Amino acid sequence: MRNILIACLLAALLGGCATSGDKDGESGAARLYELGKEALRDGYYETAIKHFEDLAARYPFGDNAARAQLDLAYAYYKFDQPDQAVSTAEHFIKTYPRHPDVDYAYYLRGLANFGQTSGMLDDLAHIDAALRDPRAALESFQHFAEMVRRFPDSRYAPDAVQRMVHLKNYLARHEIYVADYYMKRGAYVAAANRARYVIETFPQTGSVPRALAVMAEAYEHLGLNDLAANARRVLELNPPAAETPDGDSEGG
Repeated sequence: MRNILIACLLAALLGGCATSGDKDGESGAARLYELGKEALRDGYYETAIKHFEDLAARYPFGDNAARAQLDLAYAYYKFDQPDQAVSTAEHFIKTYPRHPDVDYAYYLRGLANFGQTSGMLDDLAHIDAALRDPRAALESFQHFAEMVRRFPDSRYAPDAVQRMVHLKNYLARHEIYVADYYMKRGAYVAAANRARYVIETFPQTGSVPRALAVMAEAYEHLGLNDLAANARRVLELNPPAAETPDGDSEGG
């Protein structure tokens, strides 16, 4: 009987410790999450990252784990670490594919790389366009496109669509800078091919008239007068449109 009582007492004690540990874990995770959110709100992104990473390492299966992972992706984005932001968002998508906020993870993927395109168009005017890598813009566009396709009714969809318009104009202008780069170096076939790519891939952007002009000039240098004349006729039907202050053509 005495042994049975001792066994029961030990079981009760162990059960009590486990319950206490669970509560301590929940409160610890909640505390780290609130510290991370507070740092995020105050703009201390590196501090927020440390708190969210600590939470993920210590409490990977708690109630706050999913929310912390999304906030971590956003903190990486704000701290100018786009690759980490994308990988964290993708990990969330794989881990929580049916989470009610998974559309935000798709949106964050596009947003992370979109930030890298800011100001790059102005830089292109001073740097050889052939040296500029459009990878970030392409990935951002693809991520936004996937998000809109999967979640057309998401509250983030309208903003994603607007950013896609900006990215199409950015990518088209990049191709024009590359075409001009080739023209200056007498690479007329390459210039004409780049210009044709703009017309075929980005037909509703403000770069189409310039692409037609490049094609016409390149074909003239190549002695392809009929093609040059065709390009000029189409250009007359598609005069350059006014541009908005951020470089995007109106109505693009």
